[in-house]
Amino acid sequence: MKAMLSKAVGGPDTLVLEDLPDPAPGAGEVLVSVKACGVNYPDVLIIEDRYQFKPPRPFAPGGEVAGVVESVGAGVTGLQPGDRVIGLSTAGGMAEKLVLRAERCIAMPAAMPFDEASALVLTYGTSIHALKDRAKLQKGETLLVLGAAGGVGISAVELGKAFGARVIAAASSEEKLALAKAHGADGGVVYPAGPFDKAGARALADLFKGACGEKSADVIYDPVGGDYSEAALRSIAWEGRFLVVGFPAGIPRLPLNLTLLKGCQVVGVFWGDFTRRNPAGNAANIAELMELYAKGAIKPVISERYPLARAGEAIARLASRSAMGKIVVTMD
Repeated sequence: MKAMLSKAVGGPDTLVLEDLPDPAPGAGEVLVSVKACGVNYPDVLIIEDRYQFKPPRPFAPGGEVAGVVESVGAGVTGLQPGDRVIGLSTAGGMAEKLVLRAERCIAMPAAMPFDEASALVLTYGTSIHALKDRAKLQKGETLLVLGAAGGVGISAVELGKAFGARVIAAASSEEKLALAKAHGADGGVVYPAGPFDKAGARALADLFKGACGEKSADVIYDPVGGDYSEAALRSIAWEGRFLVVGFPAGIPRLPLNLTLLKGCQVVGVFWGDFTRRNPAGNAANIAELMELYAKGAIKPVISERYPLARAGEAIARLASRSAMGKIVVTMD
């Protein structure tokens, strides 16, 4: 099989495409013939050894795949060769074949294409956990989504609308804002590029406040970080919930006096650990996502597709923060 490998610490340009022996599933495992692999921000971090988990090298990046079960190991029940599945792992997805624990596989709806399947669970799983479990978003509340045209951003916009919230999208260009509005955002704002001095940070906070209106934001979904986080927090409503999702713009330093003045909560969102600590809760969320997909309430936005041989370019494209929606690597 072919695999795009990280053999040394570095950026996407350090990845190499190599032929490897086909893996075989052990007890409790399945071998998946990968058809598509979603590209996510952890793929940017993991090859640079900046992610929470550091798999031994060589490894293929990619933690979200869709494909067909090729064979199963001893003791596996409920899955058989020919089954279409979504698979989740720390890494290994940017390869033609991948061995997964059986419990890390999710049955694919018959009508779901492989590329959409590989772009669904990680982003929408993160967002449903964030909005439902961590923020307890209520119908009629105002939700401010930063980075609203990215993979997790679009998923938060769509789920916020599905849950009955008033959704305000924040993005870095008019084109990105238009995409978020096309997927349900009620309003929005284009924010400038950082970093910001004191005056710039104050102006950015006013921009967010103006977009949210007099009611302010009950829930803020922040997958961006950096200087944007404090400015967004200043626009939060009394007893609001600020969701910490990611840091492509850098890890922010929030002045905690704001949490006192706003009576608000700053809430961490670590979906990966949630899936391990509460598998039943995660399974219920995934089932809800599948229902929403079947109804047409959610649908991954795939803006770009790359063949496996160009997987490094796909990761670089995501790292540039210029992509909209999801990027997918396809094996065929």
